[in-house]
Amino acid sequence: MLASQHPNICAAIFDMDGLLLDTERIALTCWHDAAAQLGHHIDEAIPLGMVGMHSSKTLAYLHEQLGADFPCQRLRELTHEIYMQRSDEPIPLRPGVLELFSWLEEHGIRKAVATSTRRSIAEHHLQQAGLWSRIEFAVCGDEILHPKPAPDIYLSAISRLGVLAEQCVVFEDSNFGAQAGHAAACRVFMVPDLRAPEASTHALGLEIVASLLEAQQVLAAEITMR
Repeated sequence: MLASQHPNICAAIFDMDGLLLDTERIALTCWHDAAAQLGHHIDEAIPLGMVGMHSSKTLAYLHEQLGADFPCQRLRELTHEIYMQRSDEPIPLRPGVLELFSWLEEHGIRKAVATSTRRSIAEHHLQQAGLWSRIEFAVCGDEILHPKPAPDIYLSAISRLGVLAEQCVVFEDSNFGAQAGHAAACRVFMVPDLRAPEASTHALGLEIVASLLEAQQVLAAEITMR
């Protein structure tokens, strides 16, 4: 969708994992290390397939990929235990986060987070990263009935912001998330992290950029032209 089809942007809604915080690489190593502790090896493609996936869907996905006899539930539990240990310290930010936040604040554009991660973890991570105080609120995965790629989490954020969907810009790194933002009728910047955009995501005509800095440059150029 072309920028000219959007009214002035007044709110930005961010995914968290892989977009604001460099968590996905940590999570991938946790899956593999948990499998090794259980005496198994899992293909690299299996954890990658869960990027952007809500936790309620991962068990069925793992059974489908690994078979009914694989200890999928224990794998999930152990992965979570390892992940929480390794994410106790502040997680590195993705490139361009602080610059984009400052730019949005300078232009009076409001900020919220819409993440598939449960609230207790999301708040912890965002506070540790110093971002919690810079957003208005977060809508989290354990507060939504239908997860991404359904638009529910973004519709909830839009409702809380009290603005039109067309006045919101969504920033996502995953295919599921980008599809959810598009389904909510928002403008979407996809900043791929570990997984490239799928053909179905490309077909939506989203703005796919290499970094949040590039997204900022696009928005800044539009403001200059007005």
